Amino acid sequence: MAKYEAIINWFNGYLWGPPLLILLFGTHLFMTVRTGFIQKKIGTAIKLSVTKDAESEGDISQFAALTTALASTIGTGNIVGVGTAIALGGPGAVLWMWLTGVFGIATKYSESFIAVKYRVKTEKGEMLGGAMYALQRGLNLKWLGILFAAFALLASFGIGSGVQANATAKLLKNTMHIPTWVTGVALVILLALVLLGGLHRIASVCEKLVPFMSVVYVVGCVILLVMNRHFLIPAVETIVTSAFTAKAAGGGFIASGVMAAMRFGVARGLFSNESGMGSAPFLAAAARTKNPVRQALVSSTGTFWDTVVICLMTGLVLVSSILAHTDIGSAASGDGSLLTTLAFSKLGVVGPIVLAFGMITFASSTMLGWSYYGDRCAEYLFGNKAVIPYRIIYTLFALVGATASLNAVWSTADALNALMAIPNIIAVLALSGVIAKETKYYLKDLDKIDPTPVPFRSEVDKKFTKRKDA
Repeated sequence: MAKYEAIINWFNGYLWGPPLLILLFGTHLFMTVRTGFIQKKIGTAIKLSVTKDAESEGDISQFAALTTALASTIGTGNIVGVGTAIALGGPGAVLWMWLTGVFGIATKYSESFIAVKYRVKTEKGEMLGGAMYALQRGLNLKWLGILFAAFALLASFGIGSGVQANATAKLLKNTMHIPTWVTGVALVILLALVLLGGLHRIASVCEKLVPFMSVVYVVGCVILLVMNRHFLIPAVETIVTSAFTAKAAGGGFIASGVMAAMRFGVARGLFSNESGMGSAPFLAAAARTKNPVRQALVSSTGTFWDTVVICLMTGLVLVSSILAHTDIGSAASGDGSLLTTLAFSKLGVVGPIVLAFGMITFASSTMLGWSYYGDRCAEYLFGNKAVIPYRIIYTLFALVGATASLNAVWSTADALNALMAIPNIIAVLALSGVIAKETKYYLKDLDKIDPTPVPFRSEVDKKFTKRKDA
């Protein structure tokens, strides 16, 4: 395991170097301009998220698609992920996470748009979509679509199952002294009960769970911020200053440079909101919607709620807590999970309960959302017969993740996130002209119905097989 950790950390050093950081953040900025600053439509997008397009083609409602996508993004990255970013990159990482969220709204919009535009229908009438179909149908790059699907399938075991189980197991062990294997077994049972019902059961659970768990967690954060109110402004100043200077922040923080703040901030921001990764578009493609722009707007609100709101609140709680109690930073010693636990312990008996509730519900919902993403990739690569075996392996992997090394699990997830992001970003940038043109067209009247018929998958595969033979 030690050798594996050394190799994967070396690999991540290259993957998450300046080129990828520039590519991701640059895409966020480029698509912000290309879409006419789509972030200004966030109010309209939130309104659309609770509006039904009942007569449109799709498997689930727009709200169900959003909450299930939020279930996969609002996870341990919002809690332990923020703690890890601060522990390894310093308080400045919080600003880079937040900026990744603000500008990432445009990328989330764009990748969701092409997922809906290039989606296909199965013989059973189910909708399939994602970066692989956009690459295949929009750019005639099926080989790159296969690579994306393979990376996303592997990533589901890391970011979707392993990381969530690991973070939950470690936190419950630290706060309630529950053995990690017990948490792993419990998660396996919970997953199995839901996953047997497929997308509709997953969406049904997420529609009820996501709003409730988010409100409970945010209330806990607000209480902590009120308690740390005298350190709130200094926390903001520390976050902003540390994001652009190599000077040690002091007050219990471990010294980190600008590149460390940027690397861990952007990496954890991507891990949290998944903008640019191409994951949430799987669900966007399944939604009932009149045209691609409507669902793309709804999907973009996921990044807003996840990073612009929840991650920022967690970051402010952690940084203000460290300033208020300098022993927290030194005691955590680079451990993001412990840092988060110590900060919430300042709420007294309620703190560990709120944190444990947030971790369990956030992690469980993320595992449900990512199971669907893996489903779609398994079906794209191997056909419908691969879905059940995939669900079984995915469910059992929660036990592996719960008992594995924290650093190994997180580092592996980071590597797979980067690998699946690259082909997805290629699809977004290459199709940016289509995105810009149709965004402008449909924004004039969001009730316009897309006249393009959705083809059957068998017809699409046959078409590309003929091209290859020719």
